[in-house]
Amino acid sequence: MVQSLNKKVDLTINATSYLGMANYGKVPIYGNIMVGDQAFEFYNDTKLRDYIQIPWSEVTEIMASVMFKGKWIPRFAVVTKNNGNFIFSTRDNKKTLRAVRN
Repeated sequence: MVQSLNKKVDLTINATSYLGMANYGKVPIYGNIMVGDQAFEFYNDTKLRDYIQIPWSEVTEIMASVMFKGKWIPRFAVVTKNNGNFIFSTRDNKKTLRAVRN
C-alpha cells in the first residue's frame, strides 16, 4: 500500500489521468485525485501500484482548458519543474481547481 504525502486532505474526487500513450493517443486511467496540504496525488482504482504523487514544491503551474467563456473546463494539467506535464480530468474540474488554488 502507498503512503500518502498529505497530512490534511482538502478534496478527494473521482478522476481520469491521461498519462499513458497508445497507438491512438492517450489512454485514460481511472482513479481518485487527492488534494491536500503537502501534495497533489492520483491513485489508480484497479492497480494499487499505479499512482502519481506531486509535492507542491515541484509544481510550477496549473494549466486549464477553458471553453464557453469559463463555463466548462474539460481538463487541466499540472506542470512540474523536472517531470513535465500531467493531464487530469475530474467530475468537477472547477471544484478541483479551487481546492488546488487554496
